Amino acid sequence: MRSRKRIKVFFIIILSIAILSIVFAIIAPVFAPNDPLQTDFVHILEKPSEKYLFGTDQVGRCVYSRILYGAKVSLGMTFLLLSLIFIFGLIIGIVAGMAGGIIDTTIMRIADTVLSFPDIVFAIAIVGILGPGMRNTILALSVIWWTKYARLTRVLVMGIKNREYVDAAVMVGAGKLKLITHYILPNIISPLIVQLALDIGGMMLALAGLSFLGLGVQSPTPEWGNMLNEGRSYMQTAPWLLIYPGVAIFIVVSIFNILGDTVRDLLDPKHV
Repeated sequence: MRSRKRIKVFFIIILSIAILSIVFAIIAPVFAPNDPLQTDFVHILEKPSEKYLFGTDQVGRCVYSRILYGAKVSLGMTFLLLSLIFIFGLIIGIVAGMAGGIIDTTIMRIADTVLSFPDIVFAIAIVGILGPGMRNTILALSVIWWTKYARLTRVLVMGIKNREYVDAAVMVGAGKLKLITHYILPNIISPLIVQLALDIGGMMLALAGLSFLGLGVQSPTPEWGNMLNEGRSYMQTAPWLLIYPGVAIFIVVSIFNILGDTVRDLLDPKHV
């Protein structure tokens, strides 16, 4: 069992590493030695060298440059998608929890229906119908993951809306909007932030997994899952096409998984 002080110190360290990884992803193209989209058929499947640190791919593109650019795409898609899901799920959960009755029942039955399907299988089905691509991938995962935040928000709201201080606020004339913004939201945001932090790594893996299956980001856009998909045919002849994108995914997902666990320990005393 770690003390609160040690948890705070570790949280600052891992948060700093996570922020640095985000900043690096944003400015990574500055450090790219080559154009990630530039083909060079003279240097096809060239081994790692001084000119090409991580070698080249099947059409002569610099793998190192593509990984640097891919960091921006992978992290950018992850945070964009989680932001959309978080906001939508939060709003739906608050509406269900505050309204109750038929509105609550309808929303929860829809959520239960979505949750009855395995996440990735449902996402594959949606992307398969709509067609592969970044936009459809984001739409597919949004359809699935909003339910988690909506259900959690609803449970938290229902546990707070009948508290004495909320009843007192209603008695002095506080409207629903003020109740939500001043009394309910500040008391439910911590568990939601914990869930959000825990989902960063999982969302990144889900996006990479769909791209690996050829359903997510499409070539020639550099994205780590898509790079793994392109490199799997050359596993024996050019293993660096799989090793370097795989290591990049492993490192970044590990950082954010550790961050999520630390945020949980910091904000939820039950886990300390």
